[in-house]
Amino acid sequence: MSPTTECGPGHADGRRRKMEVFVAAADTLLLLDAPDDPDVADALVSLRVTAGIAAADVICCVRLGRHATGSNHNDAVALLRPVDGSLANHLRRLLQMKPKAQYGSLAVSQRELATSERAASALVAAAREA
Repeated sequence: MSPTTECGPGHADGRRRKMEVFVAAADTLLLLDAPDDPDVADALVSLRVTAGIAAADVICCVRLGRHATGSNHNDAVALLRPVDGSLANHLRRLLQMKPKAQYGSLAVSQRELATSERAASALVAAAREA
């Protein structure tokens, strides 16, 4: 079983606040009208990945009373899957982009940028409703 942490009082709200900061930072990059710049696109995807991870934590805290804490983010996908398979797939897609956006020498594609927006938006919307 993957490592998890029980969500105590305020834990989901704390993760939600962090999620909102990453969303706001991504929105600020969009205001620059620069997502065509490969470096900006990588930063934008990175922010969306981090927002998606925080959103998954919020959803799992609210629905399960715990969230994944291991170094393998795919544990969060496995924990989220029984709650909502579609959201787990969105998180998986975001996590697949993380190495390229954060550590790779090649920039994310415009298709990956669009995918990151759809996936992060779905997760953030669900976390806001949770």
